[in-house]
Amino acid sequence: MSRPTRKKAPALPPTPGWAVYLRTSSDENQKPEMSRARQQFTIDKNVLERSPLPVFSTYFDVLTGKTPNRAEYQRLLSDARTGKFSHVIVERADRFGRNDTEALRAIDELHEYGVAVRFANQPDLDPIDPDDRVLVALSFTLARRESSILGIRVKGGLQAKQRSGGFATRAPDGYLNLSKKSELDKKRDLGRFENFIALDPERAPIWRCAWDLLLEDKMTLTEIAEALHAKGYRYRTGRPFVEIKPTGLRKPNINTLSRVFHNWAYASWVVSERNNILPKTLRGNWEPIITTEEFERGLEILARRNQHRVVKRKQEYLLSGLIYYRGADSNLARLNGSTSNAGRPGGGTSYYRNSNAGGVSFQCRAIDDLVAIEISQIQIAPEWIPIIRESYSHDLAVHFRSGKTQAHEDLQMTLKAIDEEEARTVRLYASGKITEAVWTGLWNEWQDRRNNIRHTLETMGVERDGHIENLEIALQIIAQIGTLYNGLQRGDQQEVLRQVIERVVVNDEGNVKLILKSPFAYLRDLTQDIQAVTEQHNGAKTKAHNKKGNLLAAFPAEKCSSLIPLGEDGGSRTHTSVRTGDFKSHASAIPPHPQWNL
Repeated sequence: MSRPTRKKAPALPPTPGWAVYLRTSSDENQKPEMSRARQQFTIDKNVLERSPLPVFSTYFDVLTGKTPNRAEYQRLLSDARTGKFSHVIVERADRFGRNDTEALRAIDELHEYGVAVRFANQPDLDPIDPDDRVLVALSFTLARRESSILGIRVKGGLQAKQRSGGFATRAPDGYLNLSKKSELDKKRDLGRFENFIALDPERAPIWRCAWDLLLEDKMTLTEIAEALHAKGYRYRTGRPFVEIKPTGLRKPNINTLSRVFHNWAYASWVVSERNNILPKTLRGNWEPIITTEEFERGLEILARRNQHRVVKRKQEYLLSGLIYYRGADSNLARLNGSTSNAGRPGGGTSYYRNSNAGGVSFQCRAIDDLVAIEISQIQIAPEWIPIIRESYSHDLAVHFRSGKTQAHEDLQMTLKAIDEEEARTVRLYASGKITEAVWTGLWNEWQDRRNNIRHTLETMGVERDGHIENLEIALQIIAQIGTLYNGLQRGDQQEVLRQVIERVVVNDEGNVKLILKSPFAYLRDLTQDIQAVTEQHNGAKTKAHNKKGNLLAAFPAEKCSSLIPLGEDGGSRTHTSVRTGDFKSHASAIPPHPQWNL
């Protein structure tokens, strides 16, 4: 849920009073009352005790400030729009929100309603004042940096704990998370308190019983779940091992049971794919429920049973996510894969269908064959390749000549804005409102931004070369795709289609039309137009053309204009004039700069 659209400011001024906003991050959920009390104390001491205005209401969220989708935060904005208070007070700017763009926009909106926002740690700071706004924006930046550094430290601490044989997250079912004061010789490494896991005297016997049933090698997972349910056992969350539906249908919950049987922690081993800790390489410092030998024997039993499982064959649809139906109303409806009688030895009959579009359906085999035919017809005559290459090189040159000036001006304006921001902050630094450390950090940030912009200016010419290189790759692919497609495996064919085709459109007659992605659409359009112009050049020019063996002589580069990339109708908006080779278009557009995965 995003913040509602702004409404007009109320005609009457807001009622004088304070709205107190308190926010505790989601990672402070263990003791939110302590954070709330600390924020409230700072607000009372620094602001409310010195203000004659009353407190209208207190709003309290327990959620990260990275999102504006906070219930109390949204309620505060709604009350401000109706003029219920004139001031909002928070402990620090980052408590209002860590998304600086959203927070500053909300502050500006509240200002339009006559509501001022103040921060208890800096009561004199006005976020509407241009100079003070620099400090507010800086506080958001520092808050994001602090959050990132804290995240890195937490991850490092968890990895260090795992490497030392500890359990770094919530204890698995059958264990408890405990803590105790660290001994003097361990306080430097572990801190004041040492966190660890230990056997849960109530839950551990349940899982010992589950393993005993598995190791007997007589029961399936479903039967084990039934046996545990008959004993009155449940998962730690309270979920039963077997759910009984109102209709009387019994549903064993065996997925969690299977995960427990594959969890090396129950045999007291630290295992982490993320930290590259393999099984049986690092011993944990907690008591196991089962031995390593028993755990491995349980894995062997499960693996042996899985070998005899009859896995339902998953139907692969070549055009999944690509195929659409266009009916008489010209609207597009996406088709989904469906297979009837899939249990038959032959696998049933596969269809592309859509029940919402009048129940239309097409056999997958017929449509896939038509797509293969269409792909095979995408051909580029070798003698046209020099013309195509020369044409799109010319188009790119024209495009960059027209766009470079505006892009260059925009970058220069950004550099000027950085200089102005630096000048404002110099005044704050000179007046002592910011420290030397803050000034140094800001100056380094400005230098980085300047260097990035200058690098962009220097590489604007290189970008054109990148477009040419990617169009060359696309040209090679589209020149060979017609002959190579049918020789590929089905999975490779599907990957090629996803890289080249935007969608496949089917009509009522079952005919297909391929809508290519850019720049393949651009190259196909260019090829088709060159072919159309070539067919018009018959007679003496065609004979002379063939004798010379050089198409570029009859079609000079300056006569080839850029084309609009392939649209919904599959064509480009071009026309050929009466004069020979005078090839023009109504508009030009350069294909994007894609990342090739083929």
